[in-house]
Amino acid sequence: MTDFFHQKRIWVTGASSGIGEALAYSFAEHGAHLILSARNAHELQRVAETAKSKGAGNVWVQPLDLARHDEIPGTVAAVLKQVGKVDILVNCGGISQRSLALDTTLEVDKHLMSVNFFGTVALTKALLPSMLTHQLGHIVTVTSLTGKFGSPMRSTYAASKHALHGFFDSLRAELAHTPLRFTLACPGFVRTNVSINALTGAGRPQGTMDDATENGLAPEVAARHILRAIERGKEEVWIGGKEVLGVYLKRFFPAYFSKVLAKAKVT
Repeated sequence: MTDFFHQKRIWVTGASSGIGEALAYSFAEHGAHLILSARNAHELQRVAETAKSKGAGNVWVQPLDLARHDEIPGTVAAVLKQVGKVDILVNCGGISQRSLALDTTLEVDKHLMSVNFFGTVALTKALLPSMLTHQLGHIVTVTSLTGKFGSPMRSTYAASKHALHGFFDSLRAELAHTPLRFTLACPGFVRTNVSINALTGAGRPQGTMDDATENGLAPEVAARHILRAIERGKEEVWIGGKEVLGVYLKRFFPAYFSKVLAKAKVT
């Protein structure tokens, strides 16, 4: 990989763990300046120190709760006052789900959409005017393969990821006359705490590691795929093992795929 990311100002949400943390380190190794966001300020400080040791330029820690939509414009203004402009925004913050649709309260459905979809949209909309003023910017949104097809135990999580695909595909078309770029990164099973933190139907964290997640890709591998997609300007990248085949089965053999999915072990 070239020095494409060197000295670029890159804002990563969900940076306190998982894929977001791995992305922060990957960008750091290329000498990027970083803005790191998540709710846990203590963990962000840990990631920031590690990123500096890996070669990052300036590193700013900016706590952010994607569910607090009204605070996001002020947070963006504060970040821009510090850094001047953001070259790349990586929307990686979010929450997963492990519950049947019939067992999930509407409040949990709303919370998943509030964080995964509306939080990401709110941050993007708040930052877009600056990117358009500077006539530069790349917005990367980490969705999921469940943004391409639904899966048992993830009804609203899948809905939030499908919604992100619809929003950013439309936004890309609307801004096709500008230099801005948009990439949707769709991981499958990645070995993070995503299943431990996933919400049950009552809104509590599941608290256990799924077998499929435990046997998934290392987050560092997923991060490398995402960096390569950004550098190449790809509109969409699918990342994972055999679960990636689901995209093709859904497209070409939908009835067969529905039968496979109904019997699949997804935890």
